[in-house]
Amino acid sequence: MRLLSISSGKVMPLFGSHHPNYSTVASAIDKKSISNLASPTPIEITRLGVAGDEQADLSVHGGIEKAIYVYPIEHYDFWNSLLTRETKKSVELPLGAFGENFTIEGLLETEIFIGDQMQIGDLQFTVVKLREPCFKFNAKMGYKGAAKAMLQSGFSGWYLRVNHTGLVTAGAEIKVIPGQRLTSIADQNQAMFNRGNQKNLWD
Repeated sequence: MRLLSISSGKVMPLFGSHHPNYSTVASAIDKKSISNLASPTPIEITRLGVAGDEQADLSVHGGIEKAIYVYPIEHYDFWNSLLTRETKKSVELPLGAFGENFTIEGLLETEIFIGDQMQIGDLQFTVVKLREPCFKFNAKMGYKGAAKAMLQSGFSGWYLRVNHTGLVTAGAEIKVIPGQRLTSIADQNQAMFNRGNQKNLWD
């Protein structure tokens, strides 16, 4: 298990016809890789996440409990295929495409539990919860069914709280220190799907 990429973004207008009330909305979901295996730059991680990274709506993104958003590289093939089919254009998503801060390899939603610790390089994090998609994700993907597809697939990724601040570099090894292991991220996603808690998914 390892960290493949660290990504960061600034708040800017996000355009899309995927919500009845907005022709454009502010978002920082458009993130770019600033440290990766080809260019492994050390990046500062603060209590609020990647130094310099921004969030537009702090009621649902960012803060201590959602400081870092993690997404597995293993899901990229699913999305590339889905979006190529639905948009009728060849899609090859770049690292950071889901608005994630950390793109990782070797760890999935079925294998990580709320309360687990993730040791990444010299830094330690706590797994907090899954990522819930909304209409901004649809706009970012250019496909109005993207949020629904994330929920149905269970390919949500998850948020981390930062326990130890400092520098981390792409290529760092990831170790998991198990917590109580009562609810996996996949379990949480399934419970949310079963509740039909899908507001804004198709707006």
